[in-house]
Amino acid sequence: MQAHLGTFRFVVWLAKHAGHVLVLSGLLLVFTGSWTWDTPWILMTLIVLFCSLFFLARAFSPTLRKFDGGAHDKAALAQKLQRAVWIYLGLLMIMLWFMVGKPYLWF
Repeated sequence: MQAHLGTFRFVVWLAKHAGHVLVLSGLLLVFTGSWTWDTPWILMTLIVLFCSLFFLARAFSPTLRKFDGGAHDKAALAQKLQRAVWIYLGLLMIMLWFMVGKPYLWF
């Protein structure tokens, strides 16, 4: 179990830091490209990004800390982590759709 938790902690750490690369590359693309900040798909991507950052901070770290304590049901915690992974993947897929599809939502 500890090996799986160590791997999971590393993946959560990697996802957090990969988000920095995503934001920096997005900033560079907006500054050097023809898009403006009021472009609908950029605004929606930013909204979903901030929601996913909040979700990432609240869903994984507290649950992973509970694994270290011995008084919790580890099967329930594993189920909670699995559900959180699927929700986070859904948020990432929504962001990917906005960035690749560039939907025309308003204007």
